[in-house]
Amino acid sequence: MGAEPLPGRVVALQANYCLVSLDGPSELGDDGRLLCTRRTRLDKSGLQVCVGDRVTVAAVDWRARRGAVVGLEPRHSLLERPAVANVNRVVVVVAVAEPGLDPLQLTRFLITAEATDQPVQVVLSKADLLPADEVGAWCRRLEGWGYGTVAVSTRSGEGLETLRHQLAAPGIAVLCGPSGVGKSSLLNALAPALELRVAAVSGRLRRGRHTTRHVELFSVAPGALVADSPGFNTPALPDDPQILAAAFPELLARLRAIPCRFANCRHLGDPGCAMGDGWDRQLIYGRCLEEVEAAAARSRSGQGRQGERGLRQRGDRLEPLLDPQLRRSSRSTRRQGLEQDLPGLEGELSSPDREDSDPDPQ
Repeated sequence: MGAEPLPGRVVALQANYCLVSLDGPSELGDDGRLLCTRRTRLDKSGLQVCVGDRVTVAAVDWRARRGAVVGLEPRHSLLERPAVANVNRVVVVVAVAEPGLDPLQLTRFLITAEATDQPVQVVLSKADLLPADEVGAWCRRLEGWGYGTVAVSTRSGEGLETLRHQLAAPGIAVLCGPSGVGKSSLLNALAPALELRVAAVSGRLRRGRHTTRHVELFSVAPGALVADSPGFNTPALPDDPQILAAAFPELLARLRAIPCRFANCRHLGDPGCAMGDGWDRQLIYGRCLEEVEAAAARSRSGQGRQGERGLRQRGDRLEPLLDPQLRRSSRSTRRQGLEQDLPGLEGELSSPDREDSDPDPQ
């Protein structure tokens, strides 16, 4: 059993266990991975371990390749979905075909990626399925949004060397995007030894099939880790309109150069808006803003009705709250109250001044 805590990084979560890659040489050889439990005090303190976290491991059983995570180091960044800590850059992967590129869906992924405050880039996969001029038009459009874009094809090899060079930078890069866009196929092309499971797009719905079931870090170069993540199709939006506006690089750059006339400008053709009217993602931004404002209005309405009418918000519906005066007390509470009243009651029964049935006067 190891006595001194050992530093490492969480590379995957499996059920209630963490797969931790230890730093430097160990008795495990080149692999250096331990299947670890988490100490109860981490859970009680509210610290949730994520893939990418730097941790310390103790109680190591080298023969069983087991240990326990006993410490969690501070993070410098966090991608909330998929949950990856200490991210250095986010790579949003979307396909130009099968499934087709949806600008609104892509924008929602980009908004989630912007929340990390780390560099974000876009990869257009399956570039061989569209004419080169159409792929080029998409690249120019996304660069106008403020994102470096690489078009790749695992069949023809287009763009793979450029992407390999970018992912070889030290740190953690996260590949995220909708299902079926080819994230695992890209990693297999960049590092064939990984042999990640892939599947074809559904023929009837033209949607991706989930082949990646959990987030896992893979080494693609010395010091460079890439997280393959499960695909999902509807990322959540922030709950603050100001945060939403800051997640559009073309809008943020314009506002930094020329502020709007009014502080509460919605940037949708308002008087004195620095963005003006007709910018590329204006309609997409408007739809996202409407959703954020509608959610905020529902939240305010629920809080108001909770205070005024005794209602509480439960998911998408309101439920009545029970009047505290109507709540039935427990048996133990009633018994305690009775015991407290007994001394006074006994005193009244034994008092000589009681005017109960006096004897007939003599």
